[in-house]
Amino acid sequence: MTTDPTVVLDLIEAFRHSKTMFTAVSMGVFDALAEAPATAATLAARLGMDLSALERLLDGCVGLGLLLKADGLYRNTGPADAYLCRNSPQTMAGYILYSDRVLYPIWGNLESAMREGTNRWGQTFGLDGPLFSAFFRTDEALREFILGMHGFGLLTSPAVVNGFDLSRFRRFVDLGGATGHLAMAAKQRYPEMSAAVFDLPRVIGFAQEFVDGVDLVAGDFFADPLPDADLYGVGRILHDWSEEKIERLLDKVYAALPDGGGLLIAEKLLDEDKSGPVPTLMQSLNMLVVTEGRERTLSEYDTLLRRAGFLSVDGRKTGTPLDVVLA
Repeated sequence: MTTDPTVVLDLIEAFRHSKTMFTAVSMGVFDALAEAPATAATLAARLGMDLSALERLLDGCVGLGLLLKADGLYRNTGPADAYLCRNSPQTMAGYILYSDRVLYPIWGNLESAMREGTNRWGQTFGLDGPLFSAFFRTDEALREFILGMHGFGLLTSPAVVNGFDLSRFRRFVDLGGATGHLAMAAKQRYPEMSAAVFDLPRVIGFAQEFVDGVDLVAGDFFADPLPDADLYGVGRILHDWSEEKIERLLDKVYAALPDGGGLLIAEKLLDEDKSGPVPTLMQSLNMLVVTEGRERTLSEYDTLLRRAGFLSVDGRKTGTPLDVVLA
């Protein structure tokens, strides 16, 4: 009896697909073609690449559906223009560059993470110190990471705020909200709601160029008092931390809320038997190599939230890269 090897062959190829896109973004291929279609020779001269090597990269991008080719001219597809060009309002280039420069090498040490159960910053980059210090080691690295999160936020935040009826809340504060995409989505969906972002001072400095109609408050949600709100948000925050730190943060949020207040959580939800979805399973492995945390099922969030004092916990799949829980 023969067995179809497709799943294995596809996975052997998968990292090559990713690295092809990462390299084309990093070297400015899509940015150059956003200005005008070009031949490989023109691009090679402009970008300082070997012509033969660049032709292979460009043709690889054609095969992956990122570029079109006709009469020797290459041009971007619609998704490349929207998500792979640095100047696009919808760009995901920041997260792609972060994936290329940080996640790609750090995942090379997944075996060590399996043995030790800890993140791989020290092993991969020789970086010591508090978690996320590597993200923020320079202003350029901080900006690149924030822009990456912004691109994902534009895809997910409208669906997150539409996951539940939030009309009874009056003041929304997004803890660790970075560029304000979740707070602005909430404000757009509920115009009578006031909204704010509470994040580290350096992050708030970058956020000023993105926010519109949203307050910016500098602070550390672990160390400083939380701004007043009847609805707090945490997007891609809880999956970063250990159970002890999550419990400390949830206790703090609960204590700060008035009666009837709520907490809106944007994270990927694992199926209850943890057999899927695949992106969430992969993200949980990603959290192993880069953080103290992991992804969780709705029942696991329910346990954590009720332990903090919340009386009602509900979750929804959004059909985007992030799901939503309301406590």
